[in-house]
Amino acid sequence: MAIVELKDICKQYDGGETNAVDNFNLKTVDGEFVVLVGPSGCGKTTTMRMIAGLEEITSGELWFGDRNVDGMTAKDRDIAMVFQSYALYPHMTVRENMAFSLKLKKMPKNDIERAINDAAGILGIENLLDRKPKALSGGQRQRVALGRAIVRQPQVFLMDEPLSNLDAKLRVDMRSEIIKLHRKLGVTTFYVTHDQIEAMTMGQRIVVMRDGYIQQIDTPNALYEYPTNLFVAGFIGTPSMNFLDAKVGDSGSQLAGDGFSLAANDGHAATLANYRESKVWAGIRPEHLELAPHDDSQPTNCLAGTVEVIEPLGSVMMVQVNVGEHTITAQLDSHTELAMGDTARLTCASDKLHLFDIDTEQALTGQTRSATRSESASA
Repeated sequence: MAIVELKDICKQYDGGETNAVDNFNLKTVDGEFVVLVGPSGCGKTTTMRMIAGLEEITSGELWFGDRNVDGMTAKDRDIAMVFQSYALYPHMTVRENMAFSLKLKKMPKNDIERAINDAAGILGIENLLDRKPKALSGGQRQRVALGRAIVRQPQVFLMDEPLSNLDAKLRVDMRSEIIKLHRKLGVTTFYVTHDQIEAMTMGQRIVVMRDGYIQQIDTPNALYEYPTNLFVAGFIGTPSMNFLDAKVGDSGSQLAGDGFSLAANDGHAATLANYRESKVWAGIRPEHLELAPHDDSQPTNCLAGTVEVIEPLGSVMMVQVNVGEHTITAQLDSHTELAMGDTARLTCASDKLHLFDIDTEQALTGQTRSATRSESASA
């Protein structure tokens, strides 16, 4: 097992003209499952490849425990990688694929056989050992790729979008398998994905990246509850958070715009006093919106508009409502009586509002934990 530490890691291309990764700092806990997530081109795979030794680090330091591995080749770093493409040898059986790296190490045959049987037992592929990859389903091939990594008993597992080739149901099943596998083996693991649902369900800590920079490092719950900026708030959560540009009133506690009026909670009061008569971004998650009561009362927080789209999803339905110049999404009970073209009045609790500076896009104090700040870096 290993504690992996990345210190001020940078990766540049084109003679320094292009920054793929900039000022990446992270120290894992031994045996931790860390997910790197972000949109295409954010630098997550490049970071993974630098940890693996497949990309040279431009500057910074990379440590596995007390070993500085900057100059080490990939084969000397004691890692195992699982790729998106599985990368199985088509002419070899499952047993031969799993044994290949161990034979290169000249491990005794009895030890190789024991390692293969142990890994096959963990993954439930004992009956597949004599088949070739072409005779396996996508999920079975993925298990074999994991088995090939397990038999090496590495200090660090590196997984680069290993589930992206699978169908939706199989992805869910394999997510559970990988979580169980990590719990059994306790090996420090880095997992790259662009899918924030995968990140939220699998990671003990998540590194959110954008344009080569870390935006926030935190637990799944903290990322959801306390996003450090507008990007993280919009990226984490399904459906995405709604954003409205809201003007702060004279009192410093009321926010308003075309079709809506919102009241900030006490935690934001001191900060909003500096934004009187200015605009901020107000964020509301779809699941925190509900229909206002059917009476003449005016709720503290009210968003009114025309129902544009209704998407029934079984237990819930997604409703898109045009509120002034904004289109927002509300996640409502499937039995809610609404039709397209109806006027809907929505409300939410004040403590569910997320507020961001309109220019810097940073979260306003009052909703961001100090712990989150200390673990995060922004672009």
